[in-house]
Order: sequence, then structure tokens, then C-alpha cells
Amino acid sequence: MGSEVVEGSEPLLSATNKIGTVVLERVPEWKEQITIRGLAVSAMLGTLFCIITHKLNLTVGIIPSLNVAAGLLGFFFVKSWTGFLSGLGFQVKPFTKQENTVIQTCVVACYGLAFSGGFGSYIIAMDERTYNLIGVDYPGNRAEDVKNPGLLWMIGFLFVVSFLGLFSLVPLRKVMVMDYKLTYPSGTATAMLINSFHTNTGAELAGKQVKCLGKYLSISLLWSGFKWFFSGIGDSCGFDNFPTFGLALFKSTFYFDFSPTYVGCGLICPHIVNCSVLLGAIISWGFLWPFISSHSGDWYPANLGSNDFKGLYGYKVFIAISLILGDGLYNLIKIIAITVKEMCNMGTRQISLPVVNEAIDDDTLKIIAEQRQKDEIFLKDRIPSWFAASGYVGLAAISTATLPVIYPPLKWYLVLCSYIIAPALAFCNSYGTGLTDWSLASTYGKIGLFIIASLVGSNGGVLAGLAACGVMMSIVSTAADLMQDFKTGYFTLSSAKSMFVSQLVGTAMGCVIAPLTFWLYWTAFDIGSPDGPYKAPYAVIFREMAILGVEGFSELPKHCLALCCGFFAAALVINLLRDVTPKRVSQFIPIPMAMAVPFYIGAYFAVDMFIGTVILYIWERINKKDAEDYAGAVASGLICGDGIWTVPSAILSIFRINPPICMYFGPSSTS
Repeated sequence: MGSEVVEGSEPLLSATNKIGTVVLERVPEWKEQITIRGLAVSAMLGTLFCIITHKLNLTVGIIPSLNVAAGLLGFFFVKSWTGFLSGLGFQVKPFTKQENTVIQTCVVACYGLAFSGGFGSYIIAMDERTYNLIGVDYPGNRAEDVKNPGLLWMIGFLFVVSFLGLFSLVPLRKVMVMDYKLTYPSGTATAMLINSFHTNTGAELAGKQVKCLGKYLSISLLWSGFKWFFSGIGDSCGFDNFPTFGLALFKSTFYFDFSPTYVGCGLICPHIVNCSVLLGAIISWGFLWPFISSHSGDWYPANLGSNDFKGLYGYKVFIAISLILGDGLYNLIKIIAITVKEMCNMGTRQISLPVVNEAIDDDTLKIIAEQRQKDEIFLKDRIPSWFAASGYVGLAAISTATLPVIYPPLKWYLVLCSYIIAPALAFCNSYGTGLTDWSLASTYGKIGLFIIASLVGSNGGVLAGLAACGVMMSIVSTAADLMQDFKTGYFTLSSAKSMFVSQLVGTAMGCVIAPLTFWLYWTAFDIGSPDGPYKAPYAVIFREMAILGVEGFSELPKHCLALCCGFFAAALVINLLRDVTPKRVSQFIPIPMAMAVPFYIGAYFAVDMFIGTVILYIWERINKKDAEDYAGAVASGLICGDGIWTVPSAILSIFRINPPICMYFGPSSTS
């Protein structure tokens, strides 16, 4: 409908950029929106955000949205650069909001692959360490289903699967953004932020936000470096093991570990997410695990190791899986139902334009003119449907031929079937993200994992299921990210062509940067060790899911299946209550997906995130406007500073330079 309004009228973007008495802002051509300096900043920020995403993936698995931080840091770096060159007397091209949007899009596409690339989930689930952790004798856990991370094959795999999602939904961008008017809350918020940076009034606040971010980034970086000196050799030293609430609670993992990253996550994530994580920690480590441990020798053999799946460890993993699957399944059904309902309503609803018979004032004219300009800019640089379709078919053909070479158990016809149904799932995920801001990429991945693992069976089903999970996650995740960024571009008057090209460039960067930054962690740290800082919690969970898909429930410990069913049902009921109760009640009902994370990892990060949420709550009570303006900048600074320290820390580890001091806490000796 939006295109008819524009195409049936005179073009707005004349040389004068004027309609009636309203002068519209000049919009640069799409090629001018993509600059060398922008791409350089994107590569630098993409690397930083990949490091942060890997750290979060390999420690707790909760990743906050960094879109706003990408827009803010992009503004800061380019403004600093242009200011520096202007000071030296050089003439520099003005920094536009379109260029800012392109940088943000490029960065999000790049660091998105650190998540959807499976470096904290399905790729590590294939490796030998996870295989050994689950147990050589564990039924369904075969040595043939092992594929260790390798830099070249990971880069090749990402190049083969990561671009398909971008081509799958391009023809529907007008339908999703203009016709259905989907909200895409993160994309809209990022657009508002970028627009505010490039107005006279917003520039002052942007400057203050940047200073705030820089200040807390420096504090976080210095604190992380200071902590390192006391962290000694092994995993029991330093501030990371500070028994804040006493040694008894420390043994149950309840302590504050002074992590700027998790406190920053607590500042960014909604209060209900942080409270849900803490509630999950209290239920599991406060009550459930001590209760199951008291039945040691009856429910499971008493002499098992702490990481044996036939003991307490099995309960931890499978109950966490049950909560995650219950929450994911409920939200999937809910969003598909909403999608179908909305599309049916869209077919019956009459969309009519207001007929104006009286003179309209300048303010109304300005609003109408700006709206028409947004529509025309969005539709002006079309990406032809034939180009998108042929791109998808061509990439699917390459991928179908290549993936069985990388993963022999994943036969070509299974890959082909995945690519036939993937666009429909990508549409569902993009539509759902537009309505709720909640991407269910990992849920679609898990569905693909179970289906393919059970189809292939015991002879290679685990590896095939994990690979299929990667294919599905990649397509639905990148499709939702692209549509989110199109929404940002719509509000910032950025060309659809420049957005699409920057997505392609960002994805290409991510295909190289994400594996390289992961390789830094892989070579420097003991990834996947249950007793180390980088537990990679989802690696074991994803491999167990694949084994479950092949073998069934036969090997679970006593009463484990009953508990799993109980928690699965609880996840469905809690979600139902969140939807049927009034807003004033539902805002206090926890989120099962967030509750599940500490079941497996421990309670320490839940304490950190809760401290972050308490700080934000008090800040909002003292000065709500201040908290709204600066909380994101403070959180981004804390997360980025700690993320930056990971690089020198990894380099020191690679060169076998150990911290000089081990600060250890234990009970005082009695005479």
C-alpha cells in the first residue's frame, strides 16, 4: 500500500528536496553511505564485539543486545577521527546518520555470527573434550561423532551457510516493514538513538554518553587487569572466587565474583530477566541439588565423579534442557499463532488513507512529507526479487554440495530439504522478532537438531543433528537481523541497497573474524572444562540433545525423566500465566529460559546480574531520566572494557606467563 502512495505521486527527491513549504533533508546516494572509514570502524568494532560475545557464550550463554552499543561506539570512533583530521587542517566528509547506520548494521552482522556460528554451542558440542566429558562408555556417544574445531573448516562452513538467510527474505522487506508495520523494538530504538546523535540537540547528549562509556570502559579494563595479578595458577584463586556470603554459600556457588561483564549485563537486561536468573539459581543450587544429593546412593551411585551423567550432573543438564525446550516450544507455537492471526486480519482489514478536505498546517504537512520521504527512500533503491531468488538458489546449491564434505553423515538430500523449508521458518522468526523483539533462532536450531538426529539414527546422527542445527540457526538468525536492520534504515533514511551491502560485508567479515577470535580463546584457555572459567555450558547440553534425539531416554538416572517432565510442564504453565494474567501481575512472573541457565552453570553470575539490576533500580528511583540516558553507556563500557582485557589475558596465557599472586580464601585453622 505504501508503494502506491509514493509511486502515484510526484517524486519527492527533487534537486530542491522540497514539498510545499517544507524543506526535507538531503539524503546521500547509497554508494556515499558506505565509506572506507566506516568499514574500518566496523571491522574494529566487529572484532571487539565478537570477543565479548565469545566470552559470554563460553561462560554463561546469555548475550544482551549490543545494537545500541554498536551505534554509540560507531558514532564515537568516526566523530573522533573526523575531529582529529579537522584539527590538523584536513577537509573531511561530514559524518551522516546513514553512514552511522551502515556501521551499526555491519557490526551487528559481524558479531551475530559469533552467536549463530555455534562457537559456544553446536561446534564445541562436536569436539573431543565434550565427547570425553559426557563419557566414552555413555550410550550413543560415539568416537566417530567427533569433529574438533579447525580454523579453515569453520571459516569455510560459515561462508557456505551464513549468506542464505540474507537472500531468503529480501523480497518481503516492504511487506514486513511498511505494510505490516512490525515494530522491531531493538531496530527502532537504535534508529532513534542514531537520529538523536545527528541533531543539534541530540549531539550534546551523545557526547556525554560517549564520555560516560569511555570512563566506565577504562575503569572496567583497569579492574580486569588488576584482578589478573591475584588470579594465580588454577581456578581457585583471585577475586573470581571471593566467598562474599561465607564459605558455606560459596560451596553452593553463591558469591559475587566482581565481574564487570555480568554486572553490565544486569544493567542492560530487563529486571525480570535478572530476577528470573537469580530465582533459577536459588531453586537449583539452594534447594534442588542439595535435595537430590541427599539421595546419593539410592537414586544414583554414590561414588560417581562430579561430571558423570549417571549422577547429579545428569540431573543438572537434563532439567536445564527441559526448561529451555519447554520455553522455546511454547514461544514458537505462540508466535506462529500470532503470525497466522495477524496475517488473516491483514487480509480482511481495509487500509484507507485519510482524505483531507481542509487546509493543513505546516506541522502536519511536515509530518506527511517526512513520512512520504521515508517510504520513497526505502523503496527507491530496490533489490530485485530475481537477484534475491537466484542468490538463494545458487548459495543453496553450493551449500548442498559442500556441507556433506565437511560433515559426511549430513547427506545432501537432508541439506536440500532444510533449505526448502528454511525460508518459511525464517519468515516466522523475522515476524516474531518484529512483534516481540525475541529471536527464537536457537529454538528452530534445536528442532532441526532433533529431526535430523532421529532421521539419520545411531550411525552418525549426533554429528548430522548438530550440523543441521547450525544450518537452521544461521538462516533464521541472519534473516531476523536483516529485517531488524531494515527497520533501523527505514527510520534513518538509509538506502535499502546500502543496508543490504553492509549486511553482506559485515557477514563476510564475521565469517573470518568470528572464527579467528574464537581461535584466540581455544588456544589460550581450557575451553569446556567444568571446573574452569570457560565452561562452554551449551556444548554439553547440545551434544546431549543430539544423543537424546538418537537414543531416547533410556539412560537417564532414577526419577530424572519424571523431574524433566515436571519442569517441562512448569515452563509451559509459567509462560501461559505470563500471557493470561494482567500486565501488572505478569511483569512479576519469571521467564523459564532465563531460570534454566544457572541450573547448569552455577549461581555466581546470577548474583552479579542481580547486583546490576539493583543498581539500575536504585538509579531509576533517584533520577529516572539520567538512568534512561546513561545506563546503556555504563553497561556497554563495563562489558567492552572487560572484553578488551580478554585479548592481553589470552596473549599472556599463550606465552605461558602466569599471574604472580594466588589470593585464596579458606577456613581459618583451629588450634
